[in-house]
Amino acid sequence: MTVWRKSSRSTANGSDVACVEVSFGESDENTVAVRDSKNPEGPRLAVSDLSWQTFLRSVR
Repeated sequence: MTVWRKSSRSTANGSDVACVEVSFGESDENTVAVRDSKNPEGPRLAVSDLSWQTFLRSVR
């Protein structure tokens, strides 16, 4: 079972708010999947754990 976590920056105010969810280890233990919570059946972006960590460091 895939467990999705919603960003703590996401809000429930209106439908135009960007809501990002991530899942760790969806396809393997070194993969992070990202999706739009408003469209859970839509496309997903899968990146390596290292790429995800690099991304997080750069946006902080």
